[in-house]
Amino acid sequence: MEFISEKLLFIFLFIFVIHSIETLAYAVRLSGARVRLIASALSLFNLMVIISRLANMMQQPFTGSLIDTAPTENTLEFVESQYRILISASTFGTLVGILLLPTFIAIFSRAIIHLSEERGSIPSLVKKGISFEYIKRGIKHFSLPKLSYLKDIRIKEIPLKLFFVNMIITAIYTIGVLSALYASLLAPDRASTAIMASGLINGVATILLVIFIDPKISVLADDVVNQRGSYFTLKSISLMMIASRLFGTLLAQVLFIPGAKYVAWFTKFMI
Repeated sequence: MEFISEKLLFIFLFIFVIHSIETLAYAVRLSGARVRLIASALSLFNLMVIISRLANMMQQPFTGSLIDTAPTENTLEFVESQYRILISASTFGTLVGILLLPTFIAIFSRAIIHLSEERGSIPSLVKKGISFEYIKRGIKHFSLPKLSYLKDIRIKEIPLKLFFVNMIITAIYTIGVLSALYASLLAPDRASTAIMASGLINGVATILLVIFIDPKISVLADDVVNQRGSYFTLKSISLMMIASRLFGTLLAQVLFIPGAKYVAWFTKFMI
């Protein structure tokens, strides 16, 4: 049985893109505060979140098929190794999102302005954005992060509670599907129940993000627009949240097996 298959590479790329998009979503609020069009920025932010969630749902059947095609001998070890590779895709995707952050802050700033000019028409924005002229303009905005972004950030000003909450939520979201699928191997008599638990796990993680994380960043963005806060503060907190996302994907490697065992145990009470 081939360990590194085309299917595994395809899913790796899928997860890589999902986490790149979710990391770059932080650039949307920064861009919105930068051009003082928060409401328009929120529309673009919601579009990116929907795309990433849809992509996450689309990759689930392919991820599950890795179990169906796994060898009958040493199945647990084989699947665990493949799933850990897929978890690492979330880390690489987040890293690339961090590297592209300055570029997309500039691109999203223009996109938000165009969205406002198009009276909120997403199709018109997409049509304009994929034109050769605008792709050329986007390439000109390419720039890498600079150390100057970090020089004035003080550790004591970073809300550590928010940092760790976002890190844990990111870890749960990263392994939600994978732990549920692996749990189906740990409890084969409750396999269907374990697999269906993935939607519940990701749903809870999404709700926690909406309750604890998104409102904090949104208020900071509003403060910038209303001149009650500084753009630098918003940028510092956004960078901190992106860093916590990166650590969350690393924490996911630690929580993967314990999470699967917990799901397997929890399914006992659902039948």
